[in-house]
Amino acid sequence: MALTDSSTRIRSGEELDASRIDPYIKAHIPGLAGQPTISQFPGGASNLTYLIEYPGQELVLRRPPFGQKAKSAHDMGREFHILNQLKNAFPYCPKAYAHCTDTTLIGSEFYVMERVKGIILRSDIPDELALSADNIRTLCKRFIDKLVELHKVDYNACGLGDLGKPQGYVQRQISGWTERYDKALTPDAPRWEAVKDWLQANMPADHPTPAIVHNDYRFDNVILDPADPMQIIGVLDWELTTLGDPLMDLGNTLAYWIEAGDPAPVQLMRRQPSNVSGMLTRREFVDYYAERSGIQIDNYDFYYTYGLFRLAGIVQQIYYRYYHGQTQDKRFAQFVQMNALLEQMSLNVIRRSSL
Repeated sequence: MALTDSSTRIRSGEELDASRIDPYIKAHIPGLAGQPTISQFPGGASNLTYLIEYPGQELVLRRPPFGQKAKSAHDMGREFHILNQLKNAFPYCPKAYAHCTDTTLIGSEFYVMERVKGIILRSDIPDELALSADNIRTLCKRFIDKLVELHKVDYNACGLGDLGKPQGYVQRQISGWTERYDKALTPDAPRWEAVKDWLQANMPADHPTPAIVHNDYRFDNVILDPADPMQIIGVLDWELTTLGDPLMDLGNTLAYWIEAGDPAPVQLMRRQPSNVSGMLTRREFVDYYAERSGIQIDNYDFYYTYGLFRLAGIVQQIYYRYYHGQTQDKRFAQFVQMNALLEQMSLNVIRRSSL
C-alpha cells in the first residue's frame, strides 16, 4: 500500500470545475502546462481540500465547506496570510501561492498552496512503518516539540502581531464558544449547561506570555517524511490560528488525545493513533510539554475541559449543517452522538477535579 497521503474521488456535491480554475492558477503560478486533474483529500470535516495535478507539479486547493458557516470562520485570505508570514519562522508551513477573492469561479474564495507529500497518521499506524514502542514514544515527543516550537515563535518579528488580541483571550474563548454552540444547537443535541457554568467559574488569568495558537494541532494535521517517518516535515490546517494562551492550545490538542485506558465508547471516537503502545498518556503529554516549554501547569483540568467543550462546538456546527441538509456527507450523521459523549467526558473530568 502507498504510505503517503492520497486523494480520492470527489464527494458528491463538492465538485470543482477544472475549466474555471485552470486559467486562474496558470495566471498566478508560472510554468504550468496541460490540463489539471482534480481529486479530493478525504480527511477533515471543515475546509475542503483538493489535489490539483498538472504534469510535473502537484498543488493543493483549499476552500470553505458548503452550507451555513459560522461568522468569521473559513477565512481563506487570513489562512493564506498566516502561511506566508509564518513560513520563515516555522518552516513546517506549506508555501502558499495564490489567494482568489473572485467567488464566481467556484462559489467561494479559495487559495492554492504547495503539496507537502508525506505520511499522515490517522486512526492507526500502518504496519509497514514497523515502528517499535520506543520509536512511537520518540515520535510522540517530537510531535509535542513542534507545538512547543510554534508557541515560542516571535509573532511580532514574523509580521503576525495583528493576528489576534491576547488580552482577554480566555474569557473570549469561553464566551465565544458558548455563543457558537448555542447558535448551532439542534433539538437532539445536549445543552452542556453544567460544563459551561463550571468553565465560567474556573477561568484562569491570561497567560503572561501569549503565543501563536494553532487551534487544531493533531497527528492527522502533521506530515511525516516518507524517507524517515520519525521526522515531521509539515503542519497543516491553519484556518483557526490566532494569538492567545498557549495552554488553551494544549487543551485543544488534549481533547483529541484518546489514550489506551479510556473506555470503549471513547475509543470509538478516536481519529489518531494516540492509544498505541509508546504514546504518552494525557498526563505524560502535559508533563513533557511543561518541561520543554518551561511553563508551569497547575490547572490542567480546566484546559482539558475547555478543549472538550470547544471540540463539541466544532462537532455541533458541522452536525448543524448535516441536520439541516446543507451537506450530504454521511460521516456527519453520528456527530450528535459524539457531542453527547464529549459532554459526559467533560462531566467526568469536573467530578474528579480539585478546582
